[in-house]
Amino acid sequence: MNSVVDYYFAPQSPWTYLGHPRFAEMVARHGATVRIRPVDLGQVFPVSGGLPLGKRAPQRQTYRLAEMARFSQHLGMPMNLQPRFFPVAGDPASRLIIAVDLGDGTSAAMKLAGAVFAAVWAQERDIADAAVLGQLLAECGFPEERLAHSQTDDVNEVYQRYTREAIDAGVFGAPSYVIGGDMYWGQDRLDFVERALRDNAGSR
Repeated sequence: MNSVVDYYFAPQSPWTYLGHPRFAEMVARHGATVRIRPVDLGQVFPVSGGLPLGKRAPQRQTYRLAEMARFSQHLGMPMNLQPRFFPVAGDPASRLIIAVDLGDGTSAAMKLAGAVFAAVWAQERDIADAAVLGQLLAECGFPEERLAHSQTDDVNEVYQRYTREAIDAGVFGAPSYVIGGDMYWGQDRLDFVERALRDNAGSR
């Protein structure tokens, strides 16, 4: 049986952007099943003790920028450390990713998610703007009606359910990968994610 990975993230997360291509390649190589789970960190942080970026200590904010620069260079991924549209609300993009997942499948949702992450961190586009989300849909080749679907109560209910699931799973930041009940937080834990996928494959 293939491994199942619950992929919890917020679309405005720089760390999710940095880890997404490696994660996508990894799960494809290991034949793992991904359950894509955008979540509202605004609901997760009060439960987990996390703080929005602007409320974190100056030392932490400074170190965050240094780490982003290091990983951007190390991974060869372009990155604006202080993009024009950040902080930015992630809810509209989260719901759009869910709508694409429901309508077109996980591979499509993973593709759109990657485009959303890059829009924030490499292209300086406003992912809270419906027009930008429509452009990203078109660039990925997905039906334009997904945007209208993303604004329905049905999709929002799924979004809220994923957020509750994240809280129940002990998620406190993005990205988080959950495999067989074990959580791995951060794109710098992807080596451990791969080890879990490899061990699961070897136990079949």
